[in-house]
Amino acid sequence: MPVGVPRTKQEERAEPIGVRLKRLRLECGFSQRDLSSPGVSYAYISRIEAGARTPSVKALRMLAKKLNVSVEYLETGRDLRESEDRELRLGDAELAIRFSDDTGEIEQQLEELRDEALAAGDRLNAARAEAVRGLASVRRGNHFDAVERVERSLEIHRPEPHLRPDLYAALGESFAALGAPDRAVRVFQNCLDAVREAAPNDTTIKTRFATLLSYALSDAGDYDGAAAVVRDLAAELTADASPYDRVRVYWAAARTSGLEGRSLEALDYIRHAIGLLEATDNTTQLARGHVLAASIEVEQGHVEETRGHLRAVEALLGPQPQSSDVGMLRIVQGQLAALEGDGETTARLAREALDLFGDYHGGEQGAAIVTLGRGLALQRDVDGASDAYRRAVDLLAVHGRRHEAAKAAVEWGTFLRECGRDDEAGPVLQRAADLGLKADVEAARNG
Repeated sequence: MPVGVPRTKQEERAEPIGVRLKRLRLECGFSQRDLSSPGVSYAYISRIEAGARTPSVKALRMLAKKLNVSVEYLETGRDLRESEDRELRLGDAELAIRFSDDTGEIEQQLEELRDEALAAGDRLNAARAEAVRGLASVRRGNHFDAVERVERSLEIHRPEPHLRPDLYAALGESFAALGAPDRAVRVFQNCLDAVREAAPNDTTIKTRFATLLSYALSDAGDYDGAAAVVRDLAAELTADASPYDRVRVYWAAARTSGLEGRSLEALDYIRHAIGLLEATDNTTQLARGHVLAASIEVEQGHVEETRGHLRAVEALLGPQPQSSDVGMLRIVQGQLAALEGDGETTARLAREALDLFGDYHGGEQGAAIVTLGRGLALQRDVDGASDAYRRAVDLLAVHGRRHEAAKAAVEWGTFLRECGRDDEAGPVLQRAADLGLKADVEAARNG
């Protein structure tokens, strides 16, 4: 190829070292004698360019310095070492996966990168490639794949939790989404213990894992344990703690209060969290705060307040929200439609939520099915509503949401009594009492 004609990277890597040396020499305007130096004669350079000699390490260093290129590039046609080149390709794939709707081809590239790195003994990049595949699975909502891939990544190389909090958070949250909160508890408890030992002054990371642990304990039905974690976390925060650390504490407290039925207390906490989030750039978390606030307001019968939060959510979620976030939004929209007496819209929105959750997020599925039951009840579909409520109570109870399960049972039993099915309502209301809502059950029985 004539001197001065641009060459592709692939062509540069394919050319023999002698050809590359001659090309670079001519591009610099050097003769072989100009390029020579003590220990690297022009005759030696001539033999390299002819392919008759392989340059020594010393010769490569001296020639590369004169040609103003790296030794790596002179020898291989690459500007980076192989491990650095893999890291560059990994970074490119990781960014592409964050901004792409269809990640199948990128994930295939990551799998090939993982295998290539393993074959070269590059365990760090192999683990990273598998970790990115796991995070992509979380983004798709495929939590089975996420657990498998993240655990495989950790088998290849296990970083300390404070160095890769996103990886351990994805693992624990996927366990929770699969209905295994006990395993999520173990992940987050181990992470919190490790951070306290390895990075005791990193308040942000401790706050993150403590918050996730409180969520997992709540999902497992251990409300006392969740509340204790939140109290300990609040006690550890100093006056100069970041706003986002405080948001996590308020959020965890709101979630624990809400699951225990203390709605007004939960609303107070979430209002504090929203106020702090509005000062940050994290629009997704702010949207989730408004969803939680809307869910509390709608249960209190506050129509206009609920609408205000829902408008904020739709403005904040952005063009590519996670399916689980949209599912939660649909549940609250359905609850609002039920409050306004629109059974058809309520049922439609509940079914959209269930489609968005797929086979994951069992507790949220339970909330969606309660909403479906309300929609069918408003349409006077007695059998359909009863079946939905039954499924919801079972699902919520299995996922540790005893208070929500009890409330759904009271709602179901009250509906059956209104339909003249007292013989069916009795056992349902008794189940609500067993789940912890004896006062509400007495009111339903006497109502």
